[in-house]
Amino acid sequence: MLRGNFPAKIDEKGRIKIPAEFRKFIEDKYGVDLYVTSLTGNNVLVYPLSEWEEIEAKLSAPPKMKPEKVKFLRNANYYGQLAQMDKQGRVLIRPLLRQGAGMNGEVAVMGNLSYLEVWNNERFTKLLQADPYTDKDAEVLADLGL
Repeated sequence: MLRGNFPAKIDEKGRIKIPAEFRKFIEDKYGVDLYVTSLTGNNVLVYPLSEWEEIEAKLSAPPKMKPEKVKFLRNANYYGQLAQMDKQGRVLIRPLLRQGAGMNGEVAVMGNLSYLEVWNNERFTKLLQADPYTDKDAEVLADLGL
C-alpha cells in the first residue's frame, strides 16, 4: 500500500527520484514500468503500469463513448507517458507536464493507495488552505463506513 508524504526533488533533467519508502514497494509488487500522467495538469500522477491497465480495462467496458470517459482519457493521454524507473529510482516527467504542474525543486510525493500523487509544495499548501477538511467531509466518510 502506498501511503504518506515523502519529499523529493526534481533534478535538472526533469526526473523525480521516487522516495525509497515507495520505490521498494513499487519494484517488489509491480516492477519498474509506470504510467506518468495528470488529469488537470496541476499535479503528476505516477501509476504502476499494471494499475493503470486496470483503469484502462474499466474504461474499455461499455458504454465506451460516455462523455466523462472520453474526457478522462483525453486528459490522461495528453499529459501521459509510459516510463520506467531507472536503477536509482528516477522517473522522467515530460516537459509539458513538468511545466504545467510546476514540477521544479522540492515536491511532495504522496501515496494514494495504488499510485503516487506529486505536487509542487507551494501549490499543494494553497490547495489545503483553500479546500480544508470539514465536518461535512467527515459525515460523508462516516456514511461510507470510514
